[in-house]
Amino acid sequence: MQSKPYTRIGETLFSDVLPNGLRLRVVPKKGFNCYYAVFATDYGGAHRRFRLDGQTVDSPAGVAHFLEHKMFDLPSGDNALNLLSANGADPNAFTSSGVTCYYFQCTDKFEENLRMLLHFVSTPYFTPETVQKEQGIIGQEIRMGEDDPGSALYYNLLRLLYRQHPIRDRVAGTVESIAQITDQTLYACHKAFYAPSNMCLVVEGDVDPERIAQIAREELPREKAEPPLVDFGEPEGPLPVETLRREAMAVSAPQFYIGAKIIPAQGEGVLRQHLTAQLALRLLAGRSSRFYARLYDKGLLNRDFEYEADFSAGTGTVLLGGESGEPLQVLEELKAELARIASEGLDPRRFELAKRASLGARLRGLEDFDNVCVSLALGVFDGYCAFDGTELLESIRKEECEAFLGEVLAPERLAISIVDPL
Repeated sequence: MQSKPYTRIGETLFSDVLPNGLRLRVVPKKGFNCYYAVFATDYGGAHRRFRLDGQTVDSPAGVAHFLEHKMFDLPSGDNALNLLSANGADPNAFTSSGVTCYYFQCTDKFEENLRMLLHFVSTPYFTPETVQKEQGIIGQEIRMGEDDPGSALYYNLLRLLYRQHPIRDRVAGTVESIAQITDQTLYACHKAFYAPSNMCLVVEGDVDPERIAQIAREELPREKAEPPLVDFGEPEGPLPVETLRREAMAVSAPQFYIGAKIIPAQGEGVLRQHLTAQLALRLLAGRSSRFYARLYDKGLLNRDFEYEADFSAGTGTVLLGGESGEPLQVLEELKAELARIASEGLDPRRFELAKRASLGARLRGLEDFDNVCVSLALGVFDGYCAFDGTELLESIRKEECEAFLGEVLAPERLAISIVDPL
């Protein structure tokens, strides 16, 4: 395995690509009692159309999430979640628009739990009866999500921004779409996306990297399959489809999301774009920013205000939102602040303070094994190493953040989703 020391953060990363195509990342932590493992596939809710065995497959919305639920079922009749828990592990999984991750944390019997994780994720077992039962369970989950103001706010914004990209659809799908899922649908999608060549394994703990590679070779299929070719549709332009959508729900005060599309970078520029976006948003709308302080004093924002640059499934999206009695006024104040920055530039002192704060946040994140493992897994699929972010962040210039804000958050590129009280 290849090893690379990151002396500035006190970590060493071991990397390998196994003969079956699995990408392996191991972070040894000598003397630690905690172990963490993430087994992830480059497959999420937006991966709806793909080519398998020379044929184009159009799958219903919600298959990736449905598959995550069903992967815990074993042919023996056992449930992997229960087996891992009984063996002292704390297991779980999640599906986003871009990835599906299975993971566990434990302090004992790590190798047994790792073998179990690799085994159940690579062993599909579905029947018409179990699929039908799961349709009822996930259908209830979908109905509950439809009553959630935060979910409505988010997906309404994505539908304002994206014309046809599948990221605009809910990861869990709809009651109608999951009714189309069969056991054969799940087998086809598992064959396409759960091949080791489309996956990665990330482990952190007091482990021997070569031993982890050996376990992976023993537990996973040996053959190397070609990763599927995914089709997200025609490229989206920078402008939103619409700029405003309001919906009334059971909330005590109006909630809002302001958003804009980011055209994702390619190649070596991916991680730099991610870091620049987060730093620029911290400068624009962080707790110590002029914009937030002024609107907080006016009573237009409260401590629930948040911001994010989300990169997933070939898309990039800026999100700023929270609770406000006057969401449209917040939007106008934001445009005014962006115009001021375009005219005057960012304050150099505030820029350096924001960069130090971002650096501190990255260093604190190294304490959390789950944060480290998931970040490394996402980086594998996007072509970068998350550990490079610390040094790269220090090289970002003020002018790059100014250019990001001026281009991505130009007035014509902004849209706002609002949920009003009934």
